[in-house]
Amino acid sequence: MDAGFDARLRADDVSFGAEDAALLRAVDEVGSLNRAADELGRSYSRAHDRLTDLEDAFGTLVERQRGGSGGGGSSLTDTARDLLARFDRLRAGYTSVAETTEAVLDGRVVSRDGELGTVETGAGRVRALVPPGVDTVQVSLRADAVTLHDPDETPAESATSARNRFVGEVVDVERGEAVSRVRVDVGTDAPLYALVTDESRDRLTLEAGRQVVASFKATATRATPRSE
Repeated sequence: MDAGFDARLRADDVSFGAEDAALLRAVDEVGSLNRAADELGRSYSRAHDRLTDLEDAFGTLVERQRGGSGGGGSSLTDTARDLLARFDRLRAGYTSVAETTEAVLDGRVVSRDGELGTVETGAGRVRALVPPGVDTVQVSLRADAVTLHDPDETPAESATSARNRFVGEVVDVERGEAVSRVRVDVGTDAPLYALVTDESRDRLTLEAGRQVVASFKATATRATPRSE
């Protein structure tokens, strides 16, 4: 199991994310699932199948009318509008916290490969975007870029683009209305932070003392010059 920034609502093992919200909003705008799929560059069959999965989990989301003098069409149900409102609140909560929460680790660039480099930090080596001609750096990592995993279920490095990973221990969990901010001790003076949904927090049983693996992508990790 893992928990990361990707804002999603879950029910019966089905998750509702940004692409699903876009589909419902397109249906609401154009009044047709077929036209909505076309507007989004998706096939009608895939859009229909996805909507069926969502409705099995969350309830009826789109009311369909066939033919008649009005020509038929589709409209959102109150359930769909409530779902979109919940999703918007969740995403807004993520954004407001992520903009003000990041970890900063001191490090030294030990190798370079174009714009990417390897930085030695107190928690271990990190792949990051590094500035040219500078070796002493600070690595900044926003909380929305960190994904937390159960140590027993961490995906293999070959199975994910998030190759950076630290083993750590949860220090505390700050709960918000829909989003929790998790502080993780990875053996440095500065902790890492991660944002998780309440559902993900409970699923991973995140609490002080819990062992986790924190992973993040090199492209989401930026190093800047640091004065000696």
